[in-house]
Amino acid sequence: MKKYLDIVKKIHASPYKLTLVSSGGGTNAISELLKVPGASKTILESYIPYSKKSMDVFLGKKPDHYCSLDACLNMAANAYKKSAEIGEKIKAKYLLGIAITANLATTYEKKGDHKFFIVVQAHDYTKYIECYLDKGKRTREEEEKLITECVLSLLAKSCKFNFDLPHMQEEIKMTEVKAKRSWKKLFNNKVGFISNNKNNPELIFPGSFNPLHEGHIKMKDLAEKKTGMHTTFEICAKNADKPPLTFYEIKRTLDQFHDNESWMLTSAGRFSEKAEMFPNSVFIIGADTLMRVFDEKFYKNYKDMIEHIDRFNDHNINFLVFGRKVGKKFISLDSISVPDIIKDRCTGFDEGTFRDDVSSTEIRLTQN
Repeated sequence: MKKYLDIVKKIHASPYKLTLVSSGGGTNAISELLKVPGASKTILESYIPYSKKSMDVFLGKKPDHYCSLDACLNMAANAYKKSAEIGEKIKAKYLLGIAITANLATTYEKKGDHKFFIVVQAHDYTKYIECYLDKGKRTREEEEKLITECVLSLLAKSCKFNFDLPHMQEEIKMTEVKAKRSWKKLFNNKVGFISNNKNNPELIFPGSFNPLHEGHIKMKDLAEKKTGMHTTFEICAKNADKPPLTFYEIKRTLDQFHDNESWMLTSAGRFSEKAEMFPNSVFIIGADTLMRVFDEKFYKNYKDMIEHIDRFNDHNINFLVFGRKVGKKFISLDSISVPDIIKDRCTGFDEGTFRDDVSSTEIRLTQN
């Protein structure tokens, strides 16, 4: 549309470079950016993972809900990661990742809400829009037009211009989380981890904690009682196989912990990397996680797996293993084939001591 021409020209004339990803809606926004001359100066890549399988591949995991804020945050984080990979010679402050996911009007009546989420991920902030539309109020094209204007407004502000959000009766909720200096150091590989506790961690509880729930607290209390150590919750902010955490997700996760609880953000995705980073430590893990540590499919081959596992011996790492429900079966340490080279480093809690079948995933599903 001609009304977008001037602002899109300004965007293309700016030094900013971006990767866009859209699913379920928002493709018109990509089109508006691409059809104006100069788009190649701005757009590094664009993705439209429209099917569920395509989205799973793009994210490296299956989201709880495909049209949700969490999914859109993951999409934007991955888009920014791709911008950083392609634009490795471009200053980080000029790189952006933008994601759009929407549930809009179609040829049949949908049961769920008509809604859309737009996330911008930059090197020092996460900003997002969420909006729930009145069903039946607009055509698909009219809903797409709203998304286009919201995308251009967010993008314009990221490029230091102004383009107003559309005027509408429904609320457009906008949220921004700015990165703390320490977070940026972690993402820029200047440090391997950051923590709210100056003491070296001894008893480490890795997880996403999205959300932290009573089962986690029970595991923590039992582990502390057994070892006499203080627990440090470990959240991996950068994972080689999955999208990194956005600054919004980092804040949301850390805000759950009380002042007397220790936490750390790390760049260590694998347990072998955690072992090197935190020698002489005890890790609290679920049996389902331990099964993945010993699953050959996550390594180049069997020899590679054993080499990674042997690092637990090199760095004096031990594991406290809690039983977990996997499918319909309760799995404990006794159910797992542990390689002989580290069998003595694993201590299990039997079902009579601990059993909690509630998972963070199940909690998230009931909250949405």
